Amino acid sequence: MTTDLESATERYLDLIGRADEYGAVDLVLGLVDEGVPAEDVLLRVVAAGQRRVGELWASNEWSVAREHGATAVSERVVAAVSGRVRPAATRGRVAVACADGEYHALPARIMAEVLRLRGWRVDFLGASVPGPHLITHLHQTGPEVVALGCTLATRLPRAHATISACQAVGVPVLAGGAGFGADGRYARLLGADAWAPTADAAADRLAAGLPSFPAAHDGAGAAAAHLGGEEYAYLARHRAELLSRVMDRLGEHTGEDLGHIADCLIAAMYVHDAALFTDFVTWTCQVTAVRNVPVESVVLGLRVLHDLLTDCPDTRVVLDEGVAAAQTCCADHRADHCADQRAETRV
Repeated sequence: MTTDLESATERYLDLIGRADEYGAVDLVLGLVDEGVPAEDVLLRVVAAGQRRVGELWASNEWSVAREHGATAVSERVVAAVSGRVRPAATRGRVAVACADGEYHALPARIMAEVLRLRGWRVDFLGASVPGPHLITHLHQTGPEVVALGCTLATRLPRAHATISACQAVGVPVLAGGAGFGADGRYARLLGADAWAPTADAAADRLAAGLPSFPAAHDGAGAAAAHLGGEEYAYLARHRAELLSRVMDRLGEHTGEDLGHIADCLIAAMYVHDAALFTDFVTWTCQVTAVRNVPVESVVLGLRVLHDLLTDCPDTRVVLDEGVAAAQTCCADHRADHCADQRAETRV
């Protein structure tokens, strides 16, 4: 069965890569009709295919348009599976939502469907749910738990506000998504009641009961009290002004790139974790390099931002680490480029 699903995933990737909605739906529903559990179809075919979509975009093998088209097809496929397989609700109610500002809704949608398959009654609220509106929904429907998705770490400050608001009205929060860290460290730091790395792990976690951080919760609560701070507040308040001033010095650097860098810096200062920023800088340099954009432009942008933030010593330290990470990527890219040139010369 593993080999068959691997083959099916390759076929699925080809279909969504061509935006063949009907073909992708027929393939997935065919697997369900043949007896493949719907959860396996969602996790081992659809979700696995989408991970490859992200990798192909990052490596510049697929355009943004192709990636968007593939994701749109996957959303329709998940809806088709949901319509075909309708188990009776035998458990409590769960509200599934993406953090305010988080528009990567497909992972949360897949988790919602897995929970439905496990017998939960699920309210899927979609992408970027503002905290106050989520709280209104909780008052109106009374779910037992909120499953909160966050794919981008830049949304952590808003996710924290949502977690706190849910808990204030007596509803625990299960956090999930890459934005909370590969090991859930930011879910713990922000005070979530539990964290799960995957949709099936989230279903298992809910079945076992909350919370899952009993030993770490007191320490996390103390750490949460120190989140943010003056430099975070300054960066968040002056983001637009800072970006404008950097753009004045870097005409070739796009505003979108700078915006992502600034947002990640703000998030890193919120949770006081330089690694969040340096990891993002490394990823940005890798994506930039495969698109033949000079990686040195990232270094220059970080240095200009560093020079502007004369009243933010802690932020400047983080930016210094970001510069070092970007310089390492520059050196690696130059070495790879020279190796490619030598290989072409030998041929």
